[in-house]
Amino acid sequence: MRVLVLHSHPLDESYGRALYRQTCESLTRAGHEVDGCNLYEEGFDPVLSAHDRRVYHDFPENTVLVKSYVERLQSAEALVIVTPVWNFGFPAMLKGYFDRVWVKGVSFDLEDGKLTPTLRHIKKLAAVMTYGATPWRAFLVGNPPKKIVTRVLRAQIRIGAPVKYLAHYDMNNCTEQTRAAFLAKVKREMERF
Repeated sequence: MRVLVLHSHPLDESYGRALYRQTCESLTRAGHEVDGCNLYEEGFDPVLSAHDRRVYHDFPENTVLVKSYVERLQSAEALVIVTPVWNFGFPAMLKGYFDRVWVKGVSFDLEDGKLTPTLRHIKKLAAVMTYGATPWRAFLVGNPPKKIVTRVLRAQIRIGAPVKYLAHYDMNNCTEQTRAAFLAKVKREMERF
């Protein structure tokens, strides 16, 4: 299975980067064809410009500046997102990816006000997330990243596709042991993906 792995953390020495590397290694070990998309390393521009907004609904013109990212998404059979959660949301880099790549004609069609999802070729979805907050604090604010993955993205891919949400909460108080345990969990889950 061709798996697109999206990553959005700027620091190579970060725990988030270690999770990304482990995710890619484990998926490869499980026999998947992995397309690792490290948005920072690739120099992805997350800014939705005035031009981008003007052509947002004009397919294929809305994909011209992000064509290679659109092609990678359209050829994927599964999607894994590896990212930190900052201020209870996706980092700007990842949010910009969704704003610029998941446009009309790519992730949805829109006709007479009716939205139709168009990523039904994606058969599996997973997220590997790190939070500074505790699970309780994330719950109190509604845990937007979890809802986006398990509700919004789930609705755009194949109906009934399995979705995994792996999260290491309370990174502000993590230990070497909690980080190692979560890394091991990611390894196990991605090898079963």
